[in-house]
Amino acid sequence: MLPWELLDTARIPGSDEALRLKRRGREYSIMLGTNELMNSRLSGSEQALATLAFEKIRDRQQKRILIGGLGMGFTLRAALAALDGTAKVTVAELVPAVVAWAKGPMADLHAGSLTDPRVDIVEGDVGALIRSSRAGYDAILLDVDNGPEGLSRQSNDSLYDHRGIGESYQALSPGGVLSVWSSGPDPQFTRRLQRAGFTTEEKPVRANGKSGARHMIWLGVKADRAS
Repeated sequence: MLPWELLDTARIPGSDEALRLKRRGREYSIMLGTNELMNSRLSGSEQALATLAFEKIRDRQQKRILIGGLGMGFTLRAALAALDGTAKVTVAELVPAVVAWAKGPMADLHAGSLTDPRVDIVEGDVGALIRSSRAGYDAILLDVDNGPEGLSRQSNDSLYDHRGIGESYQALSPGGVLSVWSSGPDPQFTRRLQRAGFTTEEKPVRANGKSGARHMIWLGVKADRAS
């Protein structure tokens, strides 16, 4: 078996931790300490983060989407495949090196998605974009820091606490959907979504189609004022 090759390391803003990009043949891995945050062979649940959300808003025109976390681009590519030419997708990535990796060693993996005219890449905190919006997005897709039980950055917790969930609710248009990826279930997070006013579903999804670890995706739908 081929050995892993360390390609780069990158400090996480606001943290003492660092990400490591590794490659083994055509396989890539992004590590935080001893934890593998993502692997290029495992994409099923990240794709489902987009596809499950878009089922809730399929009939909307000129969709406006916010993705928190670029990662290896699986969610972005799934979004672009499901959206028409009138959609606009903003991707917020906190770690500038992750964007550089997407344009550099992992460019083939991202398959030109970063230069799609529908896409705007923002190097910064997705929370800031959420807080600056009022009813501006039809869907917010969050794949940040392993989910509500984060690993890399304590301030990411503010996305998943009562206030952060409320800010996402305000940033969505009526009937819009908040889709959240996690490495596992979290009943307390489900209750926080419900208390914020979201109609909430929990969707266990395999990491790689029908195999691999079982991850969790929450779908929270904002109330529609017309209903």
